[in-house]
Amino acid sequence: MARHPCCHGARLHGSVEQVLSQILSQPFNASLSVSVVTYAPDLKLLQDTLESLSKALDVVKAAKLLALVQVDLIDNGPGNSWQVPLQELAKTLNARLISGHGNVGYGRGHNLSLLACRADFHLILNPDVLMDEMALVEAIKFMAANPSAVMLGPSFIGAGGKLGHLCKRYPNILDIALRGFAPARIKKLFDARLQRYEMRSLPLDTPTLGVPILSGSFMFCRREAVVRVGGFSDAFFVYFEDNDLSHRLAASGGLAFVPQVKVVHFGGNASRKGLWHLYLFARGAFTFFNRNGWRWW
Repeated sequence: MARHPCCHGARLHGSVEQVLSQILSQPFNASLSVSVVTYAPDLKLLQDTLESLSKALDVVKAAKLLALVQVDLIDNGPGNSWQVPLQELAKTLNARLISGHGNVGYGRGHNLSLLACRADFHLILNPDVLMDEMALVEAIKFMAANPSAVMLGPSFIGAGGKLGHLCKRYPNILDIALRGFAPARIKKLFDARLQRYEMRSLPLDTPTLGVPILSGSFMFCRREAVVRVGGFSDAFFVYFEDNDLSHRLAASGGLAFVPQVKVVHFGGNASRKGLWHLYLFARGAFTFFNRNGWRWW
């Protein structure tokens, strides 16, 4: 697998061996379920994602932080032609393939795993996210030390090596339009506003509790807390279902940004994916604001 920027940088706690030696004396035998929803995926990128997940699982198991793991690959189509290649990829992690339900949408696809399992923790993972090998160790360590936290998000580097911003304040129409659709010269004029919306001032050397919104590309959560609020809402097909879930969870417990959990995300901007995605993005935004309250600027 290719080398990626987040997987080889300096770590806050030193090498893998040093971290494991610090925690092996205090086993934390939790269970974890993982859901990955696909729709006509890039199979090579999905393979890289699953390989990075496998390496992270190997490390966290060696640290005796997990007693049981269930990985679910959810096939949203299109059609039935993806079942065979996805089944082959699922074998690499001894994962379960959930297929045949059609394209029920991103959030409802994850719910097929999230609401059915009984694990302590659940990871909602995009099929285009590569994890640092220490990501799950750092996530479980943080959750064990912070019982008020119900969900965390990672530090994120885009495919081009640029630092991304997955934490957000409660959205408004102007900020969404600027961030998603404005040309670079217009964004520059509103840079201070976008910095605030994207919470770019969050420290990169220490976790932050009390984040309002986390991205759905990587959500590590206490499964019971998410099930208590009903998981992802069926009102959404794609886009803003993560905002909606974050907003509901924030009312019942802490959302956290944990920069020691590191990922690379190859996801794209909705405005670059064509008119259909623009329509889905607008529909998701309308549904979110109708459910949670409109803010224009």
